[in-house]
Amino acid sequence: MSERYDVVIIGAGPAGYTAAIRCAQLGLQAACIDKWIAADGRPALGGTCLNAGCISSKALLDSSELYQRAQKEFAEHGIKVEQAGVDVTAMQARKDRLVHRLTANIAALFEDRQIKWLPGHGRLLEDNRVEFTPHGLDRPEILAAKSVVLASGSQPMELGAAPIDGERVVDSTGALSFQEVPQRLGIIGAGVIGVELGSVWTRLGAKVTLLEAQDTLLPMADITISQEAYKQFKDQGLDIRLGARVVSTRVSSKQVTVCYRIGEKEYELEVDKLVVAVGRQPCLDNLFALEAGLLLDERGFIHVDEYGTTNLPGVYAVGDVVRGPMLAHKGSQEGIAVAETIAEGKKTAVKRNSIPWVIYTEPEIAWAGRTEQALRDADIDVRVGTFYFADSARANVMSGSKGLVKIIADAMTDQILGVHIIGPWASELIAEAVLAMEFAASSEDLARTIHAYPSLAEALHEAALDVDNRAIHKIGRKKE
Repeated sequence: MSERYDVVIIGAGPAGYTAAIRCAQLGLQAACIDKWIAADGRPALGGTCLNAGCISSKALLDSSELYQRAQKEFAEHGIKVEQAGVDVTAMQARKDRLVHRLTANIAALFEDRQIKWLPGHGRLLEDNRVEFTPHGLDRPEILAAKSVVLASGSQPMELGAAPIDGERVVDSTGALSFQEVPQRLGIIGAGVIGVELGSVWTRLGAKVTLLEAQDTLLPMADITISQEAYKQFKDQGLDIRLGARVVSTRVSSKQVTVCYRIGEKEYELEVDKLVVAVGRQPCLDNLFALEAGLLLDERGFIHVDEYGTTNLPGVYAVGDVVRGPMLAHKGSQEGIAVAETIAEGKKTAVKRNSIPWVIYTEPEIAWAGRTEQALRDADIDVRVGTFYFADSARANVMSGSKGLVKIIADAMTDQILGVHIIGPWASELIAEAVLAMEFAASSEDLARTIHAYPSLAEALHEAALDVDNRAIHKIGRKKE
């Protein structure tokens, strides 16, 4: 044994690095193993989220939205911008600087908390031992730990009909690294990743076609929000083809031909670049030795109880490798909860009923709680209030009058069961809804809470009023 620790974490994405920091705060000697290598060849903390996912995509979404506004909105404000152009190289350089700054910040946090950062590959062995192989070395070290946390994250799923070659056919990471705008871009999958990537490149001038196998756009979202999103994205120029199942692809030196089927009819789509964005799967390759006896569930995730405990004593798992939505903030909270369990014996379960989902398109989409269709399918009687941003003073002032807020409350108790938003700053507005749901608030509680005027948050207030059919600024009130 070369080293002994109180806890060893495998994976330094949001779930892993947060767990490491919380363990250190609670007085535990922690080590964190991570294998990520940045584009410059150096190890980096933060996992996929910071290096090639959440932060990269949001940086490009922000840049592309500014370009779109300069083209289409600034003139209305009396701001003259002549011959606005796109420098993708500069855009990517800004993204890379942001990524480096944030990953370096995690390294500084580790140093401040005296967390041992071990760049390389980690593998769980029997009896809470961890095999650590540093980058560039073939000879592993064996680490001993009282507790082990598995947080190795996720990776893009592959599609047999569209093999990734890294040039013409890429995954989401490749699509965040284009050095020029493709004239014709195809994206397989119109989920969260697909619509965000589609938004980036269509704003910058690409002709984007989204092929989605489902018959509904964003089927995980509330149907009202999904339908509004479909309308807004189509108006922006995204070519969304639903019920489209990709059969095969042909790659030449100049283009990709995608063969797909809608119903019984077959079609072909020719694009310059093709992005495969059909989902993500847990990173479990060589994560644990078979003799360790770690149990997986029927879907191929690490089996854990509600507290993140695996079937092995002292071994925990958090983030994308376990059940639940693959969201950075969900993983972070699981990491904190597990750290507190290890250090203090507190068994704290993460409340998953109000985890917020966010899609950073324009307009933004966010929700927490259950959808109206899911509640009605469960025979739960509900009342629904809506308010459109077109009737919001603040939204109109900031040219963000698209979309709506929808609040769903129990018809008997008035407790808020779901809040769904498509509109400006939905990613920020959803926080109030989550807090309300965490405290089991009623729609009346929100309706009686004073919201600043003029503000976007008033839309939540008005939707809460509308649950009881008394919205003040809503055009076309519901009948009694």
